[in-house]
Amino acid sequence: MSEESRPALADQTDVGSYFVATYPPFSVWSREAVDRDARPALAKPADASVPLGLYLHIPFCRKRCHFCYFRVYTDKNAQEVSHYLDILAREWELYAQQKAIAGRPLNFVYFGGGTPSFLSTQQLKSLVKRLSATASWKDAEEITFECEPGTLTEPKIAAIRDMGVTRLSLGVENFDDRILELNGRAHRSPEIGQAFRYARKMDFPQINIDLIAGMLGETEENWRVCVEKTLELDPDSVTIYQMELPYNTTISKDLLKGTRLFEEPVVNWSTKRRWVAEAFEALERAGYTVRSAYTAVKDPSRTKFIYTDRLWQGADMVGLGVASFGHVNGVHMQNYDTWETYSEAVGGGEIPLSRAYRPTGDERMIRELVLQLKLGSVRPEYFTNKYGVDILRRFHDELTSLKHEGYLKEASERIVSLTRDGLLRVDVLLPRFFHPEHVGIRYT
Repeated sequence: MSEESRPALADQTDVGSYFVATYPPFSVWSREAVDRDARPALAKPADASVPLGLYLHIPFCRKRCHFCYFRVYTDKNAQEVSHYLDILAREWELYAQQKAIAGRPLNFVYFGGGTPSFLSTQQLKSLVKRLSATASWKDAEEITFECEPGTLTEPKIAAIRDMGVTRLSLGVENFDDRILELNGRAHRSPEIGQAFRYARKMDFPQINIDLIAGMLGETEENWRVCVEKTLELDPDSVTIYQMELPYNTTISKDLLKGTRLFEEPVVNWSTKRRWVAEAFEALERAGYTVRSAYTAVKDPSRTKFIYTDRLWQGADMVGLGVASFGHVNGVHMQNYDTWETYSEAVGGGEIPLSRAYRPTGDERMIRELVLQLKLGSVRPEYFTNKYGVDILRRFHDELTSLKHEGYLKEASERIVSLTRDGLLRVDVLLPRFFHPEHVGIRYT
């Protein structure tokens, strides 16, 4: 391969994980660590100064998007959905009996999916009643609820607001019906505006819109229109992800098999970065502030994302549901990732953990560093105070390389900050801070 061809190939959107969700990579987590590390961590009291969150995985969707890599189901009937919700509530009861969780207030709650808004109004009310009977979230700083626009009715949105939800996130992704269809989305453009109007009437403290740059079939003109339509809705925050192709998506399987079911290509990384940059610039002209590599907010003093803020600073979080991830007392843990194994474990009175990992102190420090860099800057003082590590010295070579490549704006005792170009490609820059044995291995 010639030197000239390597950059072009590296810019292609190939199959593989791009987004850095944690550190070390999930592939180093193990079954053996469940009994060795995770269960003992749950059995001892937690540090009262560490915030506790709750994540609930609602794995049901009307359709499976072609770019989706989560554990979701599109074929479950109402009885099976209700059974799953019973299991979810029972799992929370099991956690509440653990010394690491018992009596701790919830700082944040996140309903994710799948599609939480797939549930009926009655199912939502019943689930919340059971969950809050185990532990109340009335004093939580943030309760986030993910929605697919086509599943929302005015009564359902009212019920979601009555749950105490403070951050409603609408999975818009794109405003063009052809592109929504091509990528396997269930909703269509008229449902977006209707859902947004319903939500505004309910006076949610924060309404977020999700977009994806680089969906199948997306064009320059389409992306420009998507940004314009987003600005017309005037949401409190906008989250933009660059399309990636982890191994278990429908698109990835098609590419690996060479069956060419999808004729429309996924655009290259430089195009996706440019589109996000253009969106951020348009949002900034409209008065928004870029808060992270993925998010712009209208009012930074009022609009937060507590879920990521806490997790990126090492908070505890209980993950409920099939395949869910959690972190308690310094140990990462994940639930069984099939309906049958998850259900059987909870039904037998067991917290349904399938793998876990206890990071070293140094690995915890690196995890917080790489995740907080997604905000565009970190304070060296934070790592000195918490870990006794001078990141300017420890990562001198890595920071110097970022500076030479044009991705680092400042590296001083006051702040380490990325340029906008560095922020837009932050996920590919982060592995240079990893331990050598964690670079280049399968992420999942």
